[in-house]
Amino acid sequence: MQFSGGGDNGGLCFNLRKLEHTLPCATSPVLTLATRVIYSYDSLWPCVRALQRMRENARHVPETVERFLESTLDSVDSAEELAVAIAEKAGFDEEDLMRIGMAVRESMVNAVVHGNRYNANKKVRFSVANNTERYTVRITDEGEGFEYREVPDPLAPENLMRTSGRGLFLIRSFMDEFQVRRLEPGGTEVTLVKYVVSK
Repeated sequence: MQFSGGGDNGGLCFNLRKLEHTLPCATSPVLTLATRVIYSYDSLWPCVRALQRMRENARHVPETVERFLESTLDSVDSAEELAVAIAEKAGFDEEDLMRIGMAVRESMVNAVVHGNRYNANKKVRFSVANNTERYTVRITDEGEGFEYREVPDPLAPENLMRTSGRGLFLIRSFMDEFQVRRLEPGGTEVTLVKYVVSK
């Protein structure tokens, strides 16, 4: 239960909550007094919170999740949600979660739309692995494959108005490592890596 105080006193709030979230043996409600805190853009709190989550994660066992997804846009949403949920458990801050989500979304769209071409008979293999040092996403389609080096640079003056290549550029920008591997007899495997603790 929460009671908000009015006036120009910085918006005092009374929060009535159970301590069982912090002390497992406590069961009675406690009244706490808290003031609203506004963090500036350059505040240290997001960094401190990320470090706290990373420290908490150090006690967790490594986690790997693998799915075989349909070649639909619903699969793109599912993959992004799963990737972001595991990244959040790993302790990444909001900015990195957004970057990871966008990189996974772009990679999944490429696999579903350009690789498998929405073919209901083809699947996208999606895996996320997280340990204390690296967060790794692998996305594999069953398409014809493509040569990554042949994709035009979207920042070159002659390509500024083209729509292709921008997704790969964003993925490369948002992740610490990015690899594309053409598979035989067909398909493409994309590997995305984000360091859990920056080097």
